[in-house]
Amino acid sequence: MRTRGWQGNPPKDSDEARARILRAAASCVERYGAQKTRLADVATELGVTRQTIYNYYSSVDEMLVAVASAGAADFLDRMSADLADVHTPQDAITETIMYCLRVLPEEPAIGLMVRAGQTDLFTREATTASAVELGVQMLRRLDVDWEAAGFDDAAMPGLAEMVMRVWLSLLQYPANPPRSDDDLRNFIRRWVCPPAMFAEHIDIRTQ
Repeated sequence: MRTRGWQGNPPKDSDEARARILRAAASCVERYGAQKTRLADVATELGVTRQTIYNYYSSVDEMLVAVASAGAADFLDRMSADLADVHTPQDAITETIMYCLRVLPEEPAIGLMVRAGQTDLFTREATTASAVELGVQMLRRLDVDWEAAGFDDAAMPGLAEMVMRVWLSLLQYPANPPRSDDDLRNFIRRWVCPPAMFAEHIDIRTQ
């Protein structure tokens, strides 16, 4: 690893280098916004060249998605604590969507692409394998017997993708006039997770 640059304090290894790049990238997004953040800005923040950043991330998009992913563990811990009273599949789907709408735009990591209204990047990445896996983790963190509801391991990614798509749609295209939280919950429960979806005789596993 090169020892020049890094404001005279080079990282010990590649893991530390990546962590410092992500922290600098998050700071730049706070300052300039997601769409205006450049690799050059992050390099300046760290006191390194752009080529140094390219050694770890091939593009701004890849770097920003990594910033978002880095905040996932803390977000999941807080979400599972805040939704500890959720126990049914319908409530889990509804409250996960509501929680994402309320919390993600203000998240310093996961929501940084959304907070300033710059949603294009996160929209493109929200249905990638890594984002769907995050959605699966969100749902599995809740105290819900998904298997009993017909959602085995093969079905959970599809459910998670649906949840991600719904919250993104509601975020980008809110109702006009706006719905209250109670009205929005009722809307989601009726149209996104109706009771028939969880009837015992219906198998929702991947075909």
